[in-house]
Amino acid sequence: MNKKILLKGALLGCIAVIFGALGAHALKQVLTNDQLLSFETAVRYQIYHAIVLLFLAIGAKWFNDKTLKLSSLFIFWGVILFSGSIYLLTIKNIFELSFLKFAGPITPLGGIFLIIGWVIIIKEALSKKTS
Repeated sequence: MNKKILLKGALLGCIAVIFGALGAHALKQVLTNDQLLSFETAVRYQIYHAIVLLFLAIGAKWFNDKTLKLSSLFIFWGVILFSGSIYLLTIKNIFELSFLKFAGPITPLGGIFLIIGWVIIIKEALSKKTS
């Protein structure tokens, strides 16, 4: 088991639950339906990828070290960029903080990082001999 990746997955999972509760209760009154859907998408992607990191940590023995480190780094930072930018845009909308508009173009970059993390896992799976 890889402790660092396990910790990253657990941290992202914990934050996703907190933000999910925030969205379900406190933000319903201040966000439009479209904004709330975006926020929920950020939470959903975050929790899914937290679970992926937990699986990577637990199944570390099935990956070579380079694959494990690269895929987990891309997934972790992909979540930070993807979900984090959506959270910043939500804050921008709530508090009318126009300087946070820089976060908009970061969202697709986070998505690209997530895809790269998955492609690294796919490449590793394809390179394994079947038993």
